[in-house]
Amino acid sequence: MAALAVLFAIAILAHCSAVVAAAPADPATADTRNFTIPSPRSTTTTNKGPVTYVFGDSMSDVGNNNYFPMSLAKSNYPWYGIDYPGREATGRFTNGKTIGDYMADKFGVPSPPPFLSLSLAGKDVLGGVNFASGGAGILNETGVYFVQYLSFDEQITCFETVKKAMIAKIGKEAAEAAVNAALFQIGLGSNDYINNFLQPFMADGTTYTHDQFIRLLITTLDRQLKRLYGLGARKVVFNGLAPLGCIPSQRVRSADGKCLGKVNAYAVQFNAAAKKLLDGMNAKLPGAQMALADCYSVVMELIEHPDKHGFTTAHTSCCNVDTEVGGLCLPNTRPCRDRSAFVFWDAYHTSDAANKVIADRLWAGMMASAGHGGGASAPPSVGASSPAPAPFPSEDY
Repeated sequence: MAALAVLFAIAILAHCSAVVAAAPADPATADTRNFTIPSPRSTTTTNKGPVTYVFGDSMSDVGNNNYFPMSLAKSNYPWYGIDYPGREATGRFTNGKTIGDYMADKFGVPSPPPFLSLSLAGKDVLGGVNFASGGAGILNETGVYFVQYLSFDEQITCFETVKKAMIAKIGKEAAEAAVNAALFQIGLGSNDYINNFLQPFMADGTTYTHDQFIRLLITTLDRQLKRLYGLGARKVVFNGLAPLGCIPSQRVRSADGKCLGKVNAYAVQFNAAAKKLLDGMNAKLPGAQMALADCYSVVMELIEHPDKHGFTTAHTSCCNVDTEVGGLCLPNTRPCRDRSAFVFWDAYHTSDAANKVIADRLWAGMMASAGHGGGASAPPSVGASSPAPAPFPSEDY
């Protein structure tokens, strides 16, 4: 739990932030059995705080899509950022901070800046970088109707560019050591369902059965993670899918407004397959320390018991845009009066208040686990105290 509690990718789910730890003397002989907690004060040659490389979708995007003039996946609208410092719409798909922002606050470091804002010739490349892009998925065909965005494959190419700039700046050996020591946060997969497989106008939903679709996702993810590994990534946390059937845009498709059990079952099945993939990589790739963050349990806890965490509403969005095309809180919509009472900000994304609670829970779990010895003999999961849902829930199936 400790190792995973520092991040929540992106996203979906979340996002579930991460850090650079001291690089092992020989990455090829690193102990893959223990996923250690890097110290918040661990250092590199350029940064006194934790550094993370973030890959993901809109749950993790901190402004990359703002640099695409034709992108249809943007959140640079007045209501977005209303609770962000300076009430600024930065490209974050929420009313304030993301989960990653809150985790960075706890570590006492800035959130990684968007890749497209960097000057590759300067010191920017030596710190953490956020490559996440709203609309992205594991598959390249996911998100095509958003016109401009960075797919996961393109995000990896951007990281490759950053590493080349690092080599030019500090030399190959130092750059390799920094990358080997860094923690890679990946939050992808939600759009592959919400904006691909579950959409009637997308080919994948009619071409593949769900079992076939998962195999396609996992095969693609296997190739992508191996590519990152080849670029030096060793510590990787992949954020499992949240209960997608419970987000407002999916609830409105049910007859009674309840969570779509079938969609939640898809998420559970995908998470199991992703964990198996990561475990296999740990066994086969020297030095690999890859883990799945159980975002499903963390988010489901807020949805099923909102009152325990200070919320009144978890079934609909603050902006009341659940049935609108796009589901975003556009300037012509009116947010709820008490934004802190809602788990969801718009039809897809959690609110600033929910993101803070999730980050607090992850941090508390990390601290508790660290107090009991830190690392674990196998990559643990976040929110394991919540019972796993049945593989095939009966409601609305």
